Amino acid sequence: MISLGITLTFFVVSLGLAIAPGPDIIFVLTQSVLYGFRAGLATTLGLVSGLLVHTTLVAVGVAAIIQASPVAFLLLKLAGAGYLLYLARLSLRAGALLAQGGQQEFLGYGALFRRGIVMNVSNPKVSLFFLAFLPQFCRPEQGSVALQVAQLGVLFMLAALLVFGAVSLLGGRLASWFNRSPHIQVLIHRLAACVFVGLAASLLFSSL
Repeated sequence: MISLGITLTFFVVSLGLAIAPGPDIIFVLTQSVLYGFRAGLATTLGLVSGLLVHTTLVAVGVAAIIQASPVAFLLLKLAGAGYLLYLARLSLRAGALLAQGGQQEFLGYGALFRRGIVMNVSNPKVSLFFLAFLPQFCRPEQGSVALQVAQLGVLFMLAALLVFGAVSLLGGRLASWFNRSPHIQVLIHRLAACVFVGLAASLLFSSL
């Protein structure tokens, strides 16, 4: 078991990392601004569920294999970047439809949940981050390291859930104002597409 002191320290650090601007928090904000609080929350739950996969990979050592295999890392990067570009294309199509006088189509909470999972799981940088970050708070004398990694992963997920949930709430408050104007909705979709393209480029040019 992890000591109370380490638990509190890790949780505070995790909150700080979750608050820092990054692809996940931007993704949650754009979805909640476009579709409301519940949409942002569905996206958040998907992203947090993806963290469960990364925690498991670190606990069983698969992340170390990815780190040691440039080919595996490259394949995961290509998959993640390809999915982000796909999301950018969908955002551009939605914006073009609105610009032509069409109605904004809501894909459903399930689709946003799945997007969150795929976006997180297909990013190998998250597994490598967990591989470098979580073991720093593990103490072999306190029992199974794999179990400690799992516990730390759950704490990180809780921190992310709290922060992203707050962002969803903020985005949901803004949604009612932004959605009054089709022109603003078009702009948000285009901005979201630019964000996805930027994230895809960042992932493609990242290194181990």
